[in-house]
Amino acid sequence: MLTSQRVAVVAPIAAVWPAYRPFAVVVQRILPLSPHLVRVTFAGDDLEVFGTTGLDQRIKLVLPFANGSLCDVGQDDPAEILAGTWYARWRALPEAERNPFRTYTVRAIRPERRELDIDMVRHDSEPGVPDGPAATWLRRASVGDRLIVIGPDARTADPTVGCDWRPGAARHVLLVGDETAAPAICSIMESLDPAITAQAFIEVPSSADIQNVVARGASRIAWLARDAGCETATGFEAVAPHGELLQRAVRAWLPRHMAELESVVRATPDVLDEVDVDAELLWDSPVDPTTGDFYAWIAGEAATVKALRRHLVSDLGVARSNVAFMGYWRRGRSEAQ
Repeated sequence: MLTSQRVAVVAPIAAVWPAYRPFAVVVQRILPLSPHLVRVTFAGDDLEVFGTTGLDQRIKLVLPFANGSLCDVGQDDPAEILAGTWYARWRALPEAERNPFRTYTVRAIRPERRELDIDMVRHDSEPGVPDGPAATWLRRASVGDRLIVIGPDARTADPTVGCDWRPGAARHVLLVGDETAAPAICSIMESLDPAITAQAFIEVPSSADIQNVVARGASRIAWLARDAGCETATGFEAVAPHGELLQRAVRAWLPRHMAELESVVRATPDVLDEVDVDAELLWDSPVDPTTGDFYAWIAGEAATVKALRRHLVSDLGVARSNVAFMGYWRRGRSEAQ
């Protein structure tokens, strides 16, 4: 006699993808955008699942040694990728075998074509200051070079990890940065809701570095070229000191827009922790979306960011929760990864 049996069907457990993971890539194109900005396009099969948040999302480039060699951080092992062990594997290597890595932002991602664009700055050499690993690699980079990108997986639970752009419901926004922040600012400006009014100030080494970027709606981008020079306390300088033009532009813009800042100005200014930018980087980015109708995002060389941070928060009383400050490099130094 036949008897019926019920077979339990167990649903497969969904993979929990890490927020950041290694992607094995090769250089597909190198496009000089200007004397100091280079767009490097990377290709890789796994880029079809690379996160598409964009904005100012941070990624890391693991750079090859001079002989082209790369360490193994699990970039070709699906199980290791899923386990999220890349950094632990990198740390476990002997120091001499650890490829250096540096932080950048996504300029564009085309998952359907498995392509990723990263805009990199070609810094002018300074006497007595050795080039860092990224500048050294960029000088010798060629199509076909193998690298590793540590970036977001589109299947992760929080695809916005690594983004500091959190304006909340603010309708008026200010973006400020030097050439290192230009890719992030341009990406943000291109993605803004037309209902938002944004003013961006971007300082670049020369007028030839000004990019053709179209802001949406009523938003505007002002490019400030250091090779135009400026008057200083010691007289006219043919090349403006780094950060000088940004500080002047922001300090001139803010008094004309105090009505837009009104909802985020405190009667008693927030207290700022003192940061020695010669010893540490300045990073003060609110985690939660802001309240109020104004938001500022300021990034670039640490001393400039520190000065603008103090002006907005201490002098004008803008709430710390409404401003993101990222001073992620210091003049004359090759920053750690």
